[in-house]
Amino acid sequence: MTFTALSEDAPGPKWAGLFSAYRDSYLAWWEREGIGVRPTYMEGLNALRRHMPELVPLYEQLVELAGGGDREARFLSFYCPPRYLSGCSQAIWPGDRPLIVRNYDYNPAAVDAVLLKTGWQGRRVIGMSDGLFGLVDGMNEDGLAVSLTFGGRQEVGPGFGVPLILRYILQTCRTTAEAQEVLVRVPSHMSYNVTVLDRDRRFVTAYLAPDRRTVISHAAVATNHQERVEWNIHARVTATVERERYLLQRLTLHTEPEHKFIRAFLRPPLYSLAFDRGFGTLYTAAYRPAEGQVDLFWPGRQWTKSFDAFEEDQTHITYPVPD
Repeated sequence: MTFTALSEDAPGPKWAGLFSAYRDSYLAWWEREGIGVRPTYMEGLNALRRHMPELVPLYEQLVELAGGGDREARFLSFYCPPRYLSGCSQAIWPGDRPLIVRNYDYNPAAVDAVLLKTGWQGRRVIGMSDGLFGLVDGMNEDGLAVSLTFGGRQEVGPGFGVPLILRYILQTCRTTAEAQEVLVRVPSHMSYNVTVLDRDRRFVTAYLAPDRRTVISHAAVATNHQERVEWNIHARVTATVERERYLLQRLTLHTEPEHKFIRAFLRPPLYSLAFDRGFGTLYTAAYRPAEGQVDLFWPGRQWTKSFDAFEEDQTHITYPVPD
């Protein structure tokens, strides 16, 4: 895979060029169950106006840059998208500085592989892009970081794809308390675990679901179930319980140095080569929101970016083949 670092303060030609390159793949995924199954343009726009009104001007800018068509607008609303599942593990380092580390486990054929730095609406954000509007993890210049994992439930309901909720948090919130209010208020179309960490090391993990109220916990670890396992087959395939226990054990021991904590994510049971099942580890990210820095790791490689030093470049990754 090739990961690209892209910086563009306001929506413009760089974003439009990327969207044009990915457009056919995005829309094929969006329409895979039939375009009539997805919400209309007005349904998506009205949902944004109701739940995330601050994003509407930005949404309209991006729709225009994407060509202004009905299909593009419906996709970019992220409202009631198709189902999608991921693996992922994430945890808050128990040391004295705010640090969240996560593995993103997903199908390599279905990711943007773009680390995007933006200054949209006057707020700087760095994060791993999804659909070039949403984010699967990221941080803003105010020292707020967010990351998601799949919540291990099959239920689907009216709501937004969670990557747009993460984008909304980073565009509008400065603290964990403010992000918590958003996570309680904005509906998610599937079950996800969202961990939020701010520069003062205040954190929560929210268990989002389409069919019940959001639960706010002070868990420092999230894998692929919520308060208990509800989808047994998925839990076995992804080893969600085993990964959670492993991380909890590390947190209960004496506080280990940052580099050792991060290194644990590059080895089993957290690191996965299950690409044939769509749950291989595509990257490990370590967000340091107080410093405004993110380090991306692969075995034997590190890629560092920050708000003060963000070089637009690429890194090429070859994943090992399991025995």
